[in-house]
Amino acid sequence: MPLRHLTWLPTILAGIIATTISYAGPLVIVFQASAGLEQPLVASWVWAISIGSGVLGIVLSLRWKVPIVIAWSAPGSALLVTMLPQTDFATAIGAYIVANVAVFLVGISGAFDQLTRRLPPAITAAMLAGILFRFVIDMVGTLPEAPLTVVAMMGAFFAGRVVSPRYAVVAVLVVGVTLCALTGSLSGTIATPSLTLPVWTTPRFDLAAAANIAVPLAVVALTGQFLPGIAVLRTAGFEHPPARPLISASAITSVLLAPFGCHGLNLAALTAAICLGEEAHPEKEKRYVAGVAGGVTYLLFGAFASTVLALFALLPEFLIAALAGLALFPVVAGSLSAALKAEDGRDGALVTFAVSASGLTLFGLGAALWGLVFGIAVHLLQTFALHRRPPAPTAPRPSKDRTARQPG
Repeated sequence: MPLRHLTWLPTILAGIIATTISYAGPLVIVFQASAGLEQPLVASWVWAISIGSGVLGIVLSLRWKVPIVIAWSAPGSALLVTMLPQTDFATAIGAYIVANVAVFLVGISGAFDQLTRRLPPAITAAMLAGILFRFVIDMVGTLPEAPLTVVAMMGAFFAGRVVSPRYAVVAVLVVGVTLCALTGSLSGTIATPSLTLPVWTTPRFDLAAAANIAVPLAVVALTGQFLPGIAVLRTAGFEHPPARPLISASAITSVLLAPFGCHGLNLAALTAAICLGEEAHPEKEKRYVAGVAGGVTYLLFGAFASTVLALFALLPEFLIAALAGLALFPVVAGSLSAALKAEDGRDGALVTFAVSASGLTLFGLGAALWGLVFGIAVHLLQTFALHRRPPAPTAPRPSKDRTARQPG
């Protein structure tokens, strides 16, 4: 293989890692939410969210030449953990459709674009840092479980950041998988690959389900996924595309795939950061390849959804946690630097970071939204106080005494 082709390896690998982490974390929530469902319905659910994420990621990345990473709504999955056991699945499908129609209407109206343009950059950077910070903490938390492997991965990463930053995550992946194989941490058997067939469920619409499932599902998608997802893009320096086509395309695709189990697709907020930085590619206009690579990975995983579910059971949790924390480390550092750079907005940014990192859930809304609310409140309060502050007194000018005696 010519050496020039190898320069694309970190870009492609960034997309693959972003998709892999999406399965290793949020997919566990889908398993919890789908407890009690028949296995074909669960496999169809994973098929739908995977195929939808893959197609959207490829099309939008190629259309806008920006690494667009799509994922299913993790906060939405968490909501369904408590709601699905009390609801008929066909009724839940109807609620999915109602929720995503509502998201489409908000997206197509352009109101979301107006909101994101008015947010102070330091606040959005702090929110991103707060959301991602828990991945760094989780990485450190894996040390007691596998100290040798995790320390070796950290050493490979930080040395690679100095020697060759673009290949630092590649080194982490190679070191981690190799040591896990040598120490016997990769347990289980590889299932025989088999294609997954989607299962159609005719939706049933119910007013109570629309109120109990559709409304909170739409709210958490907009505030818990699209809002930080757009913030990730803007913080990385991508001013286009606007939010309108991203939200609208995601909502339409979600409606079409809802009868197969898809509860909602949206911009990835956490894993997308892996594809947006210089580690993916030093030239910003070429990083869209990471979004395409991630989309192709989604399609492969979705086509073999049942097999993938068994395959992911082989990887130890500490390996995924350490890989995610190290891959996102530069993003957290850069976001914190941007958030705290300007002294006049530092208090609001720090409040945003603290609340976003806390994992707070209040009135059913997540930490990312409350981080924005409290941070903007502090920002507005201090801006108001600054404008109301009386001007500092100026020293009086020395008066000239015209009657003073002149010398001579």
